[in-house]
Amino acid sequence: MMCLESDGAGTGGSSQDCIPGAGDGGVETLSGRMNPITTVLDMKSPEMESPSSKASLPEKPLNMRRARVAAAGILSVGNVLNYLDRYTVAGVLLDIQQHFGVKDSGAGLLQTVFICSFMVAAPIFGYLGDRFNRKVILSCGIFFWSAITFSSSFISKQYFWLLVLSRGLVGIGEASYSTIAPTIIGDLFTKNTRTLMLSVFYFAIPLGSGLGYITGSSVKQVAGDWRWALRVSPVLGMITGTLILIFVPVAKRGHAEQLKARSSWFRDMKALIRNRSYVFSSLATSTVSFATGALGMWIPLYLNRAQVVQKAVEPCNSGPCSTKDSLIFGVITCITGFLGVITGAGATKWCRLKTQRADPLVCAVGMLGSAIFICLVFVAAKSSIEAAYICIFAGETLLFSNWAITADMLMYVVIPTRRATAVALQSFTSHLLGDAGSPYLIGFISDLIQENTNKSPLWEFLSLGYALMLCPFVVVLGGMFFLATALYFLEDRAKAEQQ
Repeated sequence: MMCLESDGAGTGGSSQDCIPGAGDGGVETLSGRMNPITTVLDMKSPEMESPSSKASLPEKPLNMRRARVAAAGILSVGNVLNYLDRYTVAGVLLDIQQHFGVKDSGAGLLQTVFICSFMVAAPIFGYLGDRFNRKVILSCGIFFWSAITFSSSFISKQYFWLLVLSRGLVGIGEASYSTIAPTIIGDLFTKNTRTLMLSVFYFAIPLGSGLGYITGSSVKQVAGDWRWALRVSPVLGMITGTLILIFVPVAKRGHAEQLKARSSWFRDMKALIRNRSYVFSSLATSTVSFATGALGMWIPLYLNRAQVVQKAVEPCNSGPCSTKDSLIFGVITCITGFLGVITGAGATKWCRLKTQRADPLVCAVGMLGSAIFICLVFVAAKSSIEAAYICIFAGETLLFSNWAITADMLMYVVIPTRRATAVALQSFTSHLLGDAGSPYLIGFISDLIQENTNKSPLWEFLSLGYALMLCPFVVVLGGMFFLATALYFLEDRAKAEQQ
């Protein structure tokens, strides 16, 4: 049995992890088998080897592959729970507004504070993730946000500021997961297998977001109290955190690519800032975050107001309010998330046969197409809710198609030992320029328009729609950034491969 150095607690950690299959005369790597030079004294005749030892050799790599796939599955489940918890609040947003007596800007503040704390904590966890035991950091983060979310369900109506503070603390806990988990998958797999596993991991984003709406609306409907919606994800989070501690291996950074060098944090940051395809793709990701943050927070409420104007439903002046739109939007988000990831991966695979710049080009086309359908949502909602849902379905499918591709591009153009830092920096910029401000900004613009118009259900609907029209313009800008990424993608990928 041969032991390789693990990513222990510290830059120069000396803890040892034994890799199965490495002690039978060769080192078992994630990309293949590397045999040492043998001498005459090392050679054995076929008669000297027992039949049982021959039969056990193929089983060891197979067991390792199964363990890696299981680890990726557990990490993906954790990602589902992160986004389920994040959007459970959006699923019961109307009830929260009624319970605490806050306007649109106050409701948007919940998501803005969450994202602000998330983006501030992300670089810190990126630094820690490149230097300390990653699965311990992941588990501690899950345990932390689970405890805070559960506690926030007991806040009384006169302490809305305490609910806002709790969402900020939850953002810190979830930052550890979103920053570090993709880098573990990146070190467990390579090439096409890594693309597939990252696709599964990032499919968890729309799946978890959709389940957040479904969980929030369904649990509130069954229990008759929106607070119970905040008590589901913490229980599941505690279970997942325990599974990560037990079953996720401590993958050595860069082990899949056989890279051992590590540089300082300042050198990592300098290299990332000079990486033009990384910079432009990060800016593009910011526009995606802006749109998904704003639309995810406000679309269910916008469609509810549209039905009030059409006199299909009565306005909700006291809870419990209808959660039908949150439920439908959640189901659509789950389905479009799956279709988006499959469509994006399939289109990229086909386009790679035509051009090596397929990844950023597919992202650009998806963004520009999505902007068209998002615009049509606000046109259709005035007369037909069904048509609006169809436009949401098409727009989200195209918007979600670039998530896994963007993560895969980062793995191509950034060397393994600075990937956690790269993911953290990208997360920070995407939230800073994206969904950190977009939910509050949309709510603020909506309130501003309402203050200068007659107070009526019609203007409540129109004001929110006018504010949300900012989203498709930002999405078009994201498409431009992906086109700029395509100009430098091959050059930056070649540099990373040389290192």
